[in-house]
Amino acid sequence: RGAHLQAIRERGLLLRTPEGDHQLPIPVAGHPREVDFAAGDAVFLTMKTQDTEPALRDLELAAGTAIPVICAQNGVENERLAARRFANVYAMLVALPATFLEPGEVIASATPFSGALHAGRYPSGTDHVLEEVCAALRGARFLSDAEPLAMQLKYRKLLHNLGNALEIVTHQAAWGARGALGEFAGKLREEAVRCYAAAGIIATPADEYVERVQRHYKPVPVGGSPRSGSSTWQSVLRGNTTVEVDYLNGEIVLLGALHGIPTPYNSLVRRMAVAAAKAGSEAAPLSLEALTALVEAEAAAQG
Repeated sequence: RGAHLQAIRERGLLLRTPEGDHQLPIPVAGHPREVDFAAGDAVFLTMKTQDTEPALRDLELAAGTAIPVICAQNGVENERLAARRFANVYAMLVALPATFLEPGEVIASATPFSGALHAGRYPSGTDHVLEEVCAALRGARFLSDAEPLAMQLKYRKLLHNLGNALEIVTHQAAWGARGALGEFAGKLREEAVRCYAAAGIIATPADEYVERVQRHYKPVPVGGSPRSGSSTWQSVLRGNTTVEVDYLNGEIVLLGALHGIPTPYNSLVRRMAVAAAKAGSEAAPLSLEALTALVEAEAAAQG
């Protein structure tokens, strides 16, 4: 869409990696109806979840309901949305340190793999389509295995992504943070773990996730610059006024409401992140002291 589409049409996509820059003359389309879909095609959904439903509606009208739809997205809602319309839906873990801030330019900052893209049928299982997709991704320098329990990997990744909203509110990266920020992020995950237990949701164990995903790559500076925060924060930096926190922290709030688990930390940061995104990246960050005071009031209100 917009400037990104125009930039790629005019000069291709600039892919910057630790090994160098690559100008890629790739074909692009601004809408599914501009694509001539054929047998053997598959579709990757890579938009943020708040944009998934209209994209699926357009895709169904252009490609029908049998085309394989691969949800290469954070959170766990996209698969549920796609399964309402399409017969062949796949869940894909996206663990991929990258930066997208400028139209026509993507920085893939991980090495030796660009990231991990394990995937499986939704809600579970694998098939020959997925085997072909994963093989193609391995040929493009991704770690990608056909995984029958891919949703368990995505529920583990969701625990990591809960800090994205905190980053928007405080302007500080929450993943791996120490001190007060790390403690606050830990409260977000603790609420989620309690909700998982109440709902009977199984997430891939942390040590297994490290072994299967994180140990295989590391982000490094490209062009002298480190990665520019989470993809959610990058959305705000690009000027987007809506972000995916309703489907990250909001997923935990929903589970809490369904199973009687208080979620004051996730409820607060979701609400504050929505307001901060609407105000834009120039909005003043909120201190942890102010956030803590607000969440204590939220906890008291929830009993």
